[in-house]
Amino acid sequence: MASNFRIFSHQNRENLHLKLMGDFDGSSAYELINTLEKYHGNAGKVFIHTRTLSSVHPFGLEVFQKNCSIKKLSRNLTFTGEYGDTIALQGSNAL
Repeated sequence: MASNFRIFSHQNRENLHLKLMGDFDGSSAYELINTLEKYHGNAGKVFIHTRTLSSVHPFGLEVFQKNCSIKKLSRNLTFTGEYGDTIALQGSNAL
């Protein structure tokens, strides 16, 4: 994992907010996947905020977007920030 990558989470009644910070590489992608799987079923919508990412590595992007276990969650995901369009899964929202 990129040594500077962190996920900060905040959940209110229905929504989960995940703020990504640092460099998004392959290990970071797996950390995000594991976090999404952990919260699956506990939140209606999940907002993934990318404004504080420093960079997105191609391998991290590929690992995240090709993971079968989270593709079924794509309709519940909304990506925001500078890298939102880049990281967003097909079928998810990007603001």
